Amino acid sequence: MPHTLEWNVRLHLFEDEEGTTKAHAVLNTGTTALTGHGTAHCHPTDTNVPEIGEELAAGRAMRDLAQRLLDAAEHDIEGMGATRPRSGEAAAWLL
Repeated sequence: MPHTLEWNVRLHLFEDEEGTTKAHAVLNTGTTALTGHGTAHCHPTDTNVPEIGEELAAGRAMRDLAQRLLDAAEHDIEGMGATRPRSGEAAAWLL
């Protein structure tokens, strides 16, 4: 049976007075919300280019969000009675 969903990710970026850029990536599945966090700080000797800090913080937040989503799926798989594969074994659900 075909199944189509749309999940939205909102990305919030903040910069403080010290030049630290923070990002929050929020995934809302309709039943669950997961948040990833990322930061970037310009080295004092580097030229401050806000776009670079935004890209780094956003990328790190998205990477953190991806890991949290994979962890949630792994938890759900284990909740269904599946066990973790031993080293070298293939899992029924590939993670």
